[in-house]
Amino acid sequence: MARDYRQVADHIAAEIAAGRLRPGDRLPTQRAFARRHGIANSTAIRVYGELVRRGLAVGEVGRGTFVRAAPPSPGHALAEEPAASGGPAINLQLNYPVAAGQSELMARSLAGLLRPDVLEAATRPAAADGTPAAREAAVSLLARGGWRPEREQVLFAGNGRQAIAAAIAAFVRPGGRLGVEALTYPLVKAVAERLGVTLVAIAADDDGLCPDALAAAHRGAPLGAVYVQPTLHNPTAVTMSEERRERLAEVCARSGIGVVEDTTWAFLAPEAPAPLAAHAPARTVLVDSLSKRLAPGLTTGFLVAPGAHRDPLADALRSGAWTAGRFNLEAATRWITDGTVAAVAAAKRQDTAARHRLVRSRLDGFRVRTDPRAYFCWWELPAPWRTDTFVAAAAARGVALTPGRAFAVPPLTAPDAVRIGLASPPYEVLSYALETLARVAREGPPRGA
Repeated sequence: MARDYRQVADHIAAEIAAGRLRPGDRLPTQRAFARRHGIANSTAIRVYGELVRRGLAVGEVGRGTFVRAAPPSPGHALAEEPAASGGPAINLQLNYPVAAGQSELMARSLAGLLRPDVLEAATRPAAADGTPAAREAAVSLLARGGWRPEREQVLFAGNGRQAIAAAIAAFVRPGGRLGVEALTYPLVKAVAERLGVTLVAIAADDDGLCPDALAAAHRGAPLGAVYVQPTLHNPTAVTMSEERRERLAEVCARSGIGVVEDTTWAFLAPEAPAPLAAHAPARTVLVDSLSKRLAPGLTTGFLVAPGAHRDPLADALRSGAWTAGRFNLEAATRWITDGTVAAVAAAKRQDTAARHRLVRSRLDGFRVRTDPRAYFCWWELPAPWRTDTFVAAAAARGVALTPGRAFAVPPLTAPDAVRIGLASPPYEVLSYALETLARVAREGPPRGA
């Protein structure tokens, strides 16, 4: 009888407890581990996932899996707690990229903050507009495509999600309408519900949100704003052309529609066209953060606010308790100015290319929408699969996915599709997960499903 992965994990846990495996020790690759213990490679992967779940090990992209003494950070997590049935162990819902060596780079930058005199200043309260040094750093970070924000336009939130919430709150009053792509970032759906804002699904094509559809929706009933991801849209990875951005900016200017432009993933595509903020500077609030560039646990959100919207945005940040902490601002400023952010972002751009080679080889022949620069892909499932059935079948084999309905905005019918997050698992684990998903897809759903 095949050994249960939890029994093998118990054995490794005992080795760690006895001191025979020490914090920092590198565990063998999953294949080597499987050979050594006489188990299948898939079982070895689940063992490592269980060790991570228990906080006994951490997987680092490009380096391997290591024994650790403290609970793992979200950016390193490979697994979530399995259900009683034993799955899922590989979480492709999480999407936090981690570059090899980034923790060491970040730690070196923070060393100066530990001086008592510096730490005292870093623990004082911070206003919505941060500090002069933080604004200057943010300007250099956000500039792209020939566009560069003014220092006076920059505001700070605790993270990107809070920046989005503040921007929506400033543009759209309770009971108002917010245009969004028919497939949109799930957080925006939750924020709109909390704020009492009605989402209006706007059609999109292979070049992104359709300007004519936006104009038609506004004629039907005024929109307070539109939320859009013009570069590496989540989940389809579409990047708008320069022409589409110009056309969208024209529609918004003519119709008086505010724009909340989310550029969180744009750092992966530095050669993309200039942001919408360059085409409609008087009515676009650009939001961004360090969560994907670095790590979600210690991050900062950025807002570039046009002059007329700056004070309402600052008020929204303060009233929502969404302003950034001073320590986070100081850390972010150091990481930006000393090159840490740039180095880690460059490493992640290389990492996406390697992960997409796995996607192309493992999911060859399937209808997968993505961009080789993106950390996610949108898989339109082959018939006769239905999303819920496929997600359940994948979970039964230890792989967690995000169903298409999480992104769909009514009245759009949730498509039979899933989003695959590529960022979090090490390559071997991701390869195994994609192979498993392809096998499930080819087998087809069980009878009666």
